[in-house]
Amino acid sequence: MCLPETSDSQRLDATKSIRQGDMQKNNQGNAPVNDAIIIAVAQLVDDAQTERRDPSHSDLEFLIRRNTLTAGDPNSQGQIVGKAKRVRAALSWSLENDPNSGGAFVMGLINLIRGHGGFRESSPNYVGAHAIDNCVAAFGHEGYDFSSDGQLRPKVLDNLSGAALTEALQAYVRRAKRGAEDAALVTGTSKDLLEAVAAHILQQRYSGYSTTSNFPTLLGQVFVALGLATPHDPVLPGETPDRRIERAMYELACGINQLRNKQGSGHGRPWLPTVTDAQARMAIESMGVIAERLLSLHLGIK
Repeated sequence: MCLPETSDSQRLDATKSIRQGDMQKNNQGNAPVNDAIIIAVAQLVDDAQTERRDPSHSDLEFLIRRNTLTAGDPNSQGQIVGKAKRVRAALSWSLENDPNSGGAFVMGLINLIRGHGGFRESSPNYVGAHAIDNCVAAFGHEGYDFSSDGQLRPKVLDNLSGAALTEALQAYVRRAKRGAEDAALVTGTSKDLLEAVAAHILQQRYSGYSTTSNFPTLLGQVFVALGLATPHDPVLPGETPDRRIERAMYELACGINQLRNKQGSGHGRPWLPTVTDAQARMAIESMGVIAERLLSLHLGIK
């Protein structure tokens, strides 16, 4: 039989959950978005023909419009598709055109579903254990924890070590290379991505490092450990071009570090007020490229 319409109190709870999600988003950044996450998140909405389950098409339209994804919404273009396909289409469009809006939509959708009781087994809107497990796996690959009650948070790296920390840092690297601003600072630490990668490499290779070292010193130690050239190494006759690239990579990393807003790390924008959005994106993507190279060499990947 058909499920009853959602009550006003339930809709009020859902709206409150969206607003709480907005505050969470502002504090922690948007959700990550990739192909696996798009598929997993789309499975959280229901297309059943016999029993109705919230969120409704109206709820989805509200989120799509609020996050300016109407250009990727089939229903806004005159087509009639189910809710899962609608979510997939809007997020796939965002992946190519506006990842930040797509991440905001994902966060809003998860909070909306939670507000409708979608992560409570006793609720008629329960999404199912299989769909939750898929989200756990998809978000986990991007360095996020997705709980059974629908809470999405970046992994706190202070609780990780060894291979688990390497994997989590690689997830940050993937997001940084896509320009995700919240990938610049590593959750649970006062470090930015490059500082965290450098510290991790030294910890694994030498079982420790000086926590009082400034960033150029810390980075220089990693470069020496990995056999990379720094500006302190003289240019030798006939040396290969990659040595020049290594020196430039060191200088770029130190320059990016100077753009950091060192006060209030982890709260709000991680850059100095004078840094433009375009400069910040360039810095984040560069952090991802450098961090990826350091981790690859550390793991023996040439």
